[in-house]
Amino acid sequence: MIHELKEIINQAVINQQKGLKNVLATVVYLEGSSYRKPGVRMLISEDFSVTGAVSGGCVEKEIIHRAKSVFDDNKPKIITYDGRYKLGCEGVLYVLIEPLCITHDFITHFSDATSKREAIKIESRFRKEDEAFGNFGSVVTFENKKQFEFSETFSTQNKHNLNLFSQIIQPSFKLIIIGGEHDAVKLCKVASNLGWEIDVITCVKDSKKIKNFPGANSVVGNSAETIQFTNIEENTAIVIMNHSYVQDLKYVVKLSEYKPKYIGILGAPNRRERLFNELFEFVPDISEDFLDIIYTPAGLHIGAQTPEEIAISIVAEILSVIRKKEPFSLRKLNGKIHN
Repeated sequence: MIHELKEIINQAVINQQKGLKNVLATVVYLEGSSYRKPGVRMLISEDFSVTGAVSGGCVEKEIIHRAKSVFDDNKPKIITYDGRYKLGCEGVLYVLIEPLCITHDFITHFSDATSKREAIKIESRFRKEDEAFGNFGSVVTFENKKQFEFSETFSTQNKHNLNLFSQIIQPSFKLIIIGGEHDAVKLCKVASNLGWEIDVITCVKDSKKIKNFPGANSVVGNSAETIQFTNIEENTAIVIMNHSYVQDLKYVVKLSEYKPKYIGILGAPNRRERLFNELFEFVPDISEDFLDIIYTPAGLHIGAQTPEEIAISIVAEILSVIRKKEPFSLRKLNGKIHN
């Protein structure tokens, strides 16, 4: 996830400014099943403070212990962690531990890529052994083809007979909240914990500041008549919480020009048919595909009552839509949770 990588990069820079070395641990291969999958990372600083996690807790302690040699000799290595008899995860993790050095040039390219919502490619070279040392390391490639090695000791020239783990890290999932009341603030807080990029649109007459929405990327006052949406992509969800049917309808008409992944609208179930009927009046050629992405009332039916609970139900529904999952209790599941 890009938000996890951002946290690691930001902390690594802070550590370097303090004169502390950094080591990056990446799960590059998995035999069996585990709490998290290859591609998860954690940063270890020279004072052994940690940013991020690769599992539920036990693995991290082992990685910190075995990362000490990398701080001492600056040599990357691969380790394994067998969780079959410790975590109940039925898997063996292969973890690449490498020195991490963040340059100013890298920060410039990384910041530019994330602000433009570009994908980032990371490739890691390793050997499937335990406590193995070698020319191991990771290379970051941006969409402009610029490449950076995480470790100054890693050479991309000598990579024969090494395994490759390749990962494409997509931009943050984007959530647009249309509304400025108390429930919109709660939705912003819940979604920000997932690392989503959140833009809030409030009423022009009662516009709010970004300080009113902790975790938001931007907060602007606007109206359905004047707003111009940008960067509405497939990894974008929109939740309309105006508490006004007329305003809701205006925004949905405006959004009919775009193709977000999800449009959720607060309101009673009996408003749905009226909304769809009036949509056809304002947009006669509206497509069935667009109607299929409208979820009203927004949220899963989990008995939510408070603004916080409603926010959780909405976020859960968005996740089920973007992951293409029909919600049900995991206790009804036989076999693996993830394919």
